Amino acid sequence: MADTNTDAPSAVQPLSEIWFTRCPVPTATGLAYQLGWLDDAFAADGIAVRTLQDNPELGRHHYDHRLPTLIREGGNMLAIAARAQGEDTRLVGLTWIEEAQVILVRPDSGIRSPADLKGKRVALPGWTDHAIPSHLRGCSISRGMSLAGLRGALASASLTFDDVDMVEVAQAPRGSGGGRSDSLAGRDGSGLGRLWPIDALTDGRVDAVYVKGASALDAAKAHGVVVGINLDELADRRFRVNNGTPRPITVHKDFIEHHFDHLVRFLATTLKAADWARTHAEHLRSIAQDETLGSADAVIEAYGEDFHVHLHPDLSPERLTLFELQKKFLLVHGFLDRDFKLDEWVDARPLAAAQALAKQEVFPESVLN
Repeated sequence: MADTNTDAPSAVQPLSEIWFTRCPVPTATGLAYQLGWLDDAFAADGIAVRTLQDNPELGRHHYDHRLPTLIREGGNMLAIAARAQGEDTRLVGLTWIEEAQVILVRPDSGIRSPADLKGKRVALPGWTDHAIPSHLRGCSISRGMSLAGLRGALASASLTFDDVDMVEVAQAPRGSGGGRSDSLAGRDGSGLGRLWPIDALTDGRVDAVYVKGASALDAAKAHGVVVGINLDELADRRFRVNNGTPRPITVHKDFIEHHFDHLVRFLATTLKAADWARTHAEHLRSIAQDETLGSADAVIEAYGEDFHVHLHPDLSPERLTLFELQKKFLLVHGFLDRDFKLDEWVDARPLAAAQALAKQEVFPESVLN
């Protein structure tokens, strides 16, 4: 596949900075950054670790992945779309964090199970009016997530889209965020509210709205609507495959080829943070409030009591199979320019090396406590 990376240098340059980006969910990457471990891991080499969330002028790279030293742990719609558009990226890890995928309803709706959706009006967010025309489809996050979430709920009750009335709801206009992704919203949560058309539920245009995440649960309470269906409670993971489940970690091929050891060190540091989280649940939850833009109660409600033990990425056959289901779904529903082979995208070497390095490294007790 041809490399369309127009930002890539013509010759290998010494590494002076590493960029990363993540969405507002709990991740080992975000945790390692908040703990200061990523800065510490590269300080001796004079390499700065920077996040796109604090640098909106580079926010476009959350979409196009045209930053050679970017490590992206974010929703799969943008990552898969960038690859389908020709970006020479590689998939180096997958995580699975339950993230409060729910269908909101009015308290008097009578909708309490997926079967109750039959014959009901459900919200279908419109296509995102994106500043980069070629990214219109892959960046229509709320539309893609709503379709996938509703499909999972319906399929769990042996229903299909034919059994409901899909009501297209226009996206709220963009604010002053300069066209940034909602996953790049300010740390005050600005921009997240426009993802989910809860107002269409409260004003009676629809009977059900798919939402996800801690901040969405806070918004639901503020609007007086309730959770009718909790997709996280569905036993079969196939019904919960969506933009963040599984969530990919992707890097540019250039990073692997020219800075492999630095990438391994970055991943190993995040793996150590995931290890730390297993025995520091309370501390992690306080960090997760900032990472997810949600309240303390919403974090627990959204991610459960044990999310602190599930932050480690892997490339297991199960996760890759579920990821392939999501790629097929995005292709069939018009979110991708073209298909590609998943196995040609995967590079397991960096994560395997990072897992070995993480077992060898021991952080000082002063850092771990």
